[in-house]
Amino acid sequence: MKQPRRIWARLLLFFYAGTVIYWMFIGFGRTPDPEGPLQYNLEPLRTIKLYFNLDNGVSYGYRLVNLLGNVAVFVPFGFLLPLVRGRLRSIVRLTLYSVLWILLLECLQMLLHVGSFDIDDLLLNLLGVWIGYALLGFAKRK
Repeated sequence: MKQPRRIWARLLLFFYAGTVIYWMFIGFGRTPDPEGPLQYNLEPLRTIKLYFNLDNGVSYGYRLVNLLGNVAVFVPFGFLLPLVRGRLRSIVRLTLYSVLWILLLECLQMLLHVGSFDIDDLLLNLLGVWIGYALLGFAKRK
């Protein structure tokens, strides 16, 4: 990639990552609840199945934000990371790199009591990374 485009990709990645971190730890009215228990879900697809159960009283808006939002928010990472770091042009390396960072963020949300650790969030975030990677491949072919 030409140097000016790489610089722009780095700047965009930096500011977008900062925005995502803000959303995950401060935004959406998040306030720490240090007195509450650590919240986590280690059962794959448990939360996702909950959102597809239409009889549980969860609003459609909440379902949509959690399912599509967790995917969409990570699409730019799948697009930008390979542009910024050449080693991440491999889907395997991009996946491993992304999983490590997503795990760190999920653990921090739980430990700082501003959210929960949910394995389903990791799966949805990773799906977003893969979609971004596919879009990058499509853009390169055009």
